[in-house]
Amino acid sequence: MKLNSYKFLYTACLTALLLGAVSCKEQLDVGNPNAPTYDANVNTETGLINLAQGAVYINGFGNAITSSGSTVDAWLGDSYFSLPWGYSALMADMVGADASNNQVTTIGQPDYIILDDGTKVTNPAPQVGIIRSYNSRAATGAGNNPLYYQWTNMYSLNNGCNQVLKLIDGIKFSGDAASRANTIKAWCYWWKGYAYASIGSMYYSGLINDNAATTNGSYVLHDAIINQSNTNFNLAATTLSAITSTTDYQAVLGALIPSTSQVGRGGVLTVDMWKRNINTMLARNILVNKLAPFVNGNPNATISKSSTTAMTTADWNSVLTLVTNGIQQSDLIFTGRSAANNSFISPGGGTVSSLAVGTNTSTTFRISERFIQNFNAGDKRLSSNFSMATTYKNNYIYTTRYSLLDASTVPAGVYGYGSRSAGVSELVIAGSYEENALMLAEANIRLGNVEAGLAFVDAERTYQGAGVAAVAGTGLTQAKALTELTKERRVALFSRGLSYYDSRRWGWTYDISTGGGSYGNTVVTTAGTVNKNVTINYNFMDYWDVPADEAVLNPSTSGVATQNPNY
Repeated sequence: MKLNSYKFLYTACLTALLLGAVSCKEQLDVGNPNAPTYDANVNTETGLINLAQGAVYINGFGNAITSSGSTVDAWLGDSYFSLPWGYSALMADMVGADASNNQVTTIGQPDYIILDDGTKVTNPAPQVGIIRSYNSRAATGAGNNPLYYQWTNMYSLNNGCNQVLKLIDGIKFSGDAASRANTIKAWCYWWKGYAYASIGSMYYSGLINDNAATTNGSYVLHDAIINQSNTNFNLAATTLSAITSTTDYQAVLGALIPSTSQVGRGGVLTVDMWKRNINTMLARNILVNKLAPFVNGNPNATISKSSTTAMTTADWNSVLTLVTNGIQQSDLIFTGRSAANNSFISPGGGTVSSLAVGTNTSTTFRISERFIQNFNAGDKRLSSNFSMATTYKNNYIYTTRYSLLDASTVPAGVYGYGSRSAGVSELVIAGSYEENALMLAEANIRLGNVEAGLAFVDAERTYQGAGVAAVAGTGLTQAKALTELTKERRVALFSRGLSYYDSRRWGWTYDISTGGGSYGNTVVTTAGTVNKNVTINYNFMDYWDVPADEAVLNPSTSGVATQNPNY
């Protein structure tokens, strides 16, 4: 891909400096610094490990470096988890924003709302028009093309892993060489699966490229990209099964994961833990890329025009099988933690949640009333994490009475959403117990096992310290059970890059004329009037166009469209 043919070698030393690895002098034979090549500069086990770490945490997540040497995520935040995941939170109406940077104030604005008294308020600049008008190379250069960032980060991550895989066979490893090499290979396959999952879940079409620093114009549809993600996740699992030395495996994985990410639920996963993480991600790939409409409390709702298809009974059973063998409460997962220095996410700008912490009149992201409405009465997560001391007023829908408190003030045992203090808040990068439990819940409810599903909702709420009454055993119908499920996914998985996918697959982001829309919402006007039964017609593009920076420089040679034809 022309857009993403980066020179990753330049970040190998940067990785060592930022993530606290050994010095570049110790790990690399630098050769000619004015003409660096991988063969000359990455020729030891330590050098390869540091390159593999940098390909993920620097090129993929922490200010990916473009071919011109500029950084991708240097905006109001500073990582993949603040900007691309910020768009997800904005479009799912979990947060609002009024900053002009990168269209953050427009990307999540619905086409229209209907207030409790029947008043219809219309957005003069609908999202689809914004996306199309700013999807240009000129707009990218001006920091106004929201389609650019997720694509660039994830193909940067993919290309870095391709480069590492290319070099492995030429490296002399210590200890059990095969186990050490397979650990690095599994690492690359896992993150390639992650990158393809991200591309295939967000963009209408994309590129499959498993060779380093090459390009092609053979675009394929998003479902083929998801298949490639699954292929890489399964390769990771197969490669993990070939590891015979636990000691060598742990040594290499411990060096690949930054020390700041080896606390709390983060750490050196066992092989079996990693396989369960893979199963959770494989289940996610099915779930978030199919429709499971639940519009206006109707489990049988349908969407008449979409870029994907509806979940089938077979799909639900596949999800159920995977998550039954997915992440358990005691499993370690892939996480990140901020640090004052040498971290791939900063304390104040590395995540959506950190950008929402503080008084709502001054934060980058503001907590949405539509997020807060999902908490049940008496939920300790609500009372412990949010303040109503001030009201931020904004026309249309972003007025909010809520501010997010720093997690350092949240009582022990209750989940804290975010912090601006170094090391306090845990970033969940991939799957988690909460996500896996709620997929178990949703699959069971959809397959008719309502009580079994609700038991998983209760277990997950207990895990986060919600302190609310159990819903299992209360005689809820399937529709009421799905209401609890949808509310809990929004509450429990905040700031994890999943909220937009949920809103899409439940049908809420589709046009009301096609069966979509969101009903029964809380909206506060600038005059302070609280409306609790507002209809919202988001009408968002379900899968984004390929960014112009790729589509123009690297036009399609396969006949597959790079622009979503459904909009």
